[in-house]
Amino acid sequence: MRQVRLAPISAEAFAPFGVLVSIPPGVARVNFIAPVENSRTHASANLAMVHPPVTDLPLRIEVMERHRFSTQAFIPLCGVKAVLLVAPGGDDGPDLDAARAFLVPGDVGFSYHVGVWHTGMTTLGVAGAMAMLVHEDGSADDTEFRPVSPVDIQR
Repeated sequence: MRQVRLAPISAEAFAPFGVLVSIPPGVARVNFIAPVENSRTHASANLAMVHPPVTDLPLRIEVMERHRFSTQAFIPLCGVKAVLLVAPGGDDGPDLDAARAFLVPGDVGFSYHVGVWHTGMTTLGVAGAMAMLVHEDGSADDTEFRPVSPVDIQR
């Protein structure tokens, strides 16, 4: 059984997988805070509200997903913490040997780079809501799911 330790997220550690989305106190607006990419002209921007499932640790991961044609961003709306498992990889699937688990504070959003393998969104300990932005056309190409050998995210 593969185990990955949960680490606090930082812009540097998350950079291979995406960008963090936050605004410093006292700043009124930050434009173009994260790239928004879509390589399918027929896919539309989907700004959605989600209530992710609540989890606790340890968390067992058996499926990962990626969006091959679009970035995907999440912005917390209720100040709840999120747990992420991300991994590099391509068409052969996620490279679990290089997987990283992050704890995201409730005042930081994030945007996955196109094609990054990741888990479905979960919040830690308490329910919350998030805004999500991704480009979709309603086809199976929107999200690719891949079963993986179990990974336990530990404190």
